[in-house]
Amino acid sequence: MTRQRHFSMLRDFQLADWFTLANAVCGTVAVFAAMRFLQDGIVRDLLLGMALIPLAFVFDALDGRIARWRKVASTLGRELDSLADVISFGVAPAALGYACGLQGGWDMAVLAYFVACGVSRLARYNVTAETLADGGDKVKYFEGTPIPTSLLIVVLLAIAAWQGSIGDALWFGAIQLGPWQLHPLVLVYVLSGSLMVSKTLRIPKP
Repeated sequence: MTRQRHFSMLRDFQLADWFTLANAVCGTVAVFAAMRFLQDGIVRDLLLGMALIPLAFVFDALDGRIARWRKVASTLGRELDSLADVISFGVAPAALGYACGLQGGWDMAVLAYFVACGVSRLARYNVTAETLADGGDKVKYFEGTPIPTSLLIVVLLAIAAWQGSIGDALWFGAIQLGPWQLHPLVLVYVLSGSLMVSKTLRIPKP
């Protein structure tokens, strides 16, 4: 009976949903790559993880296009997309930043803030999607920047890693603020997270 239920659930998946799952897999493996780098110190592993985030972005773009092409949209697909995006564009960029050296107490607080902003952004989008569509079948604009824009942070980190500017050599160094360290580079996560939860910033949705 359990096996039948399992395959019944899989039959509910549309073609676009499999691309969404590929997005989630990319993000998950990127987190594993960050952990592997922290364990073994091989920069190639870190760069591999970073390279998976643009691939996740491609899958994220394709799942929407395929859903529109096949004219199949579902609540399941939307929820899958949000969960995959949290992994690939929220948790994974935070884990990669930590692996690069953003390991001070304030850094970790900022990385947690960034992920929380991403989760909040996606939840708000799902809740307000019907309202934003004005009764139509398409959301006309984003409130705040979409969470996949965190890809820009990963590109920045990849440049730093390629140059060897990670760990103790991280750009802009570190400063001591009270009991914890803060790496100024982590402020890009503050900016990204804050833009995601902004309600005044409206971006037309293609």
